[in-house]
This record gives sequence, C-alpha cells and structure tokens, in this order.
Amino acid sequence: MAQHILQTALSSGLSAVSGFHSSKPPAVPKDHDDTQDRMPSDFIPKGFPESKVTYRGKNSNVDASWLCIGAWAWGDSATWHWDDAAERGALKEAWQLLVKKGVPHIDTAQVYGSGESERICGELVAGMDRKDFIMQTKWWMLPADPENIKHPKDGPLEKLKGTLERMKLDYVDIYLVHGHIHAQSIATVAKSLADCVNQGLTKTVGVANYNTKDMLHMRDELAKYDIPLAMNQCEYSILRREPEVSGLLKACKENGIVFQSYSSIAQGRLSGKYHSDNEPPKEYRFSSYPMKLIEPTLEVQKRIAQSHGVPVAAVALNYNLMHGIVPVVGVRKPEQAEQNAAALGWRLSDEEISELDKVSFLGKTTKLWQQG
Repeated sequence: MAQHILQTALSSGLSAVSGFHSSKPPAVPKDHDDTQDRMPSDFIPKGFPESKVTYRGKNSNVDASWLCIGAWAWGDSATWHWDDAAERGALKEAWQLLVKKGVPHIDTAQVYGSGESERICGELVAGMDRKDFIMQTKWWMLPADPENIKHPKDGPLEKLKGTLERMKLDYVDIYLVHGHIHAQSIATVAKSLADCVNQGLTKTVGVANYNTKDMLHMRDELAKYDIPLAMNQCEYSILRREPEVSGLLKACKENGIVFQSYSSIAQGRLSGKYHSDNEPPKEYRFSSYPMKLIEPTLEVQKRIAQSHGVPVAAVALNYNLMHGIVPVVGVRKPEQAEQNAAALGWRLSDEEISELDKVSFLGKTTKLWQQG
C-alpha cells in the first residue's frame, strides 16, 4: 500500500532529519539576517475571508485562509495509526469548528492512507457549497507507481482523475507535485499539469519539496502555457529554517509564489505535548531531534504563549505566519482545531520573534527528497 511505501521511504532517509540523521541540530548561520523575511509590523492574520492568501491561476485565482489543515493522518495506519471507527466523528466535529473559525482549507495527497485520506476529505465537504472550502492534493510521483508507468507523460493528469473520483468533486483548487523524484522531466510534468488546468480539473498548480532552481524551472515551463506556479510547500518551522536561510522563501515572494510549510509544529515537538521523558513516536520523522535538545526552544515558546494566553503550538504557527508562510498543520479532533486556530487574530512582537530566532535551528536537507 502507498502509505506503507511512504513510511518505508521516510525510514530510509527521505525526511530531513529522520532516524540515523538525528544529531545535534545545526544552528542558523550567525551572519543570517533574521529580519529580512518578516511580515510588516501591522500584519495580523485572521480567519477567512477577513484575511486571505491568493494562489495565482490561469483562468482564476484561489483565495484561501492563512492556515491550512493537513490531512496526512486521515486514513493512514502506517505512520499515524488511524482508527476510522473511533476517530471519524471527532474529525467531522473538528472540521465544522474550523470552517466556523475561517479555516476551510484542506491539504491532502494521493499517497495519504493509500487514497483513504482523499475519500475522507470528500466526505467531510459533501453537501457544502463548493465555494465555501478549498481543497488541495498532491500527485504521487513515485516512478514505480503503476499509473505513472502506464502514463509516463500524463501521470499527473491520470492520477488527478482518480483523486476526483475518490473525493466526488469536479475539481480541486490546488494540485501539487509531491516531490521532485519523478522520472519525467520538469517540462513533461509541467505539460501534464497544464492539461489538468485546461481541462478544468484544478484551478491552480504548485510543487512541494522543490529547491529554488527546480522551482523556478517549473515556473518557466508552466509559463509556456500561460499558467503561473502558485505554490511551493516545504518543511519549515522554528526547528527548520533552511528554506528561509537558503533564499527559497525570498525567491517565492519575489515571484508571487505562496510558500506553505508542512510539519509546522514539527510533528508535535513544538506543541508542548512531548518532552525528554515522553519522546514522539519513532514514525514522526520530520525534525526528529531528541526532545532534550528542543527543551530550550519550548521554554521560550511556553513563556510567550502564557503572555498571550494561547496554546504553545499557536506560538510556533504564528512564527511561520510572521514570515509570510502559510502553515499546514494536522488536525484529528476538536481540541487540536481549537489549538491551531488560536494562531490567528494576534501576532508575535519583533522582540518575541527575535527570542525564538535565538533558539531556532537551521534544519537539514536531503538530496533524495527535501531539497527545498
């Protein structure tokens, strides 16, 4: 099953700091300008539609919330030990709460739960007015995937058709290339993405885990079809500022490309839930540094969270927002929905951001997966 393939790949080193990669977290270079990517001091992210992010498309743009809900866990037993019978009701309640709070944007992927996540997404939005939610998914570009072997030039297009059947939708709002390890050239993938747009199966297209060079290459190939590159999604958090330090975030802003962050609270490590005597499950591989090395970061977070009257995780999410980044964060139950939505409606001060910068890490990249 696809979800087990993904977990096996992560175990083999696809994630930035998984398994044998764990070590003392690399520090942000001392000569890095921490202020260069910060949002203006009057920026306060709020719920949609009061605040919105615009993803550029060929025929129409997509306006969405400044917070995006990650659906990797939904239906995924290999990494997230999903229990459908026990969790489906809580998830539905959480989704309804998020919609009310102005966070009607879901991020999923064809590989999540081997397609089950997409089915669950479709069930959650069933009966809703199509304009009242934003749905994004990702093309599972593993070269050995049977669909990609059968359709080497049209893999993204053919796989998206399967997505829409599972979701029972006519189109998605945003369609991403999940990573750059596809056997096809960027030019070939761009052509298929353009077909997806021109056939009305998606409004906008983007990439994930692409470095600056490949991202701009995809931008140029899509431009041949008058289609803008709407987004790049990479891991970013207080524990992984690599996209900021490398200049990727700056390149996104200069080119009108939205930057989304996954593992925005480092798979729970920045939520206050875990500590040195309660490590996260070994399957949670992104930014998987030992908790004892993260405790100084959490101490600063907790102090700032207390001063603002918000959950610890909300501080980590607001940190991303203050850099103009749209955080993707997982939700499975109403309490998590409340916790994550608490990142909206306020902002960290420049002094608080600087405090967090001092206990932040550079993070790592891998040649195979996380180039961005």
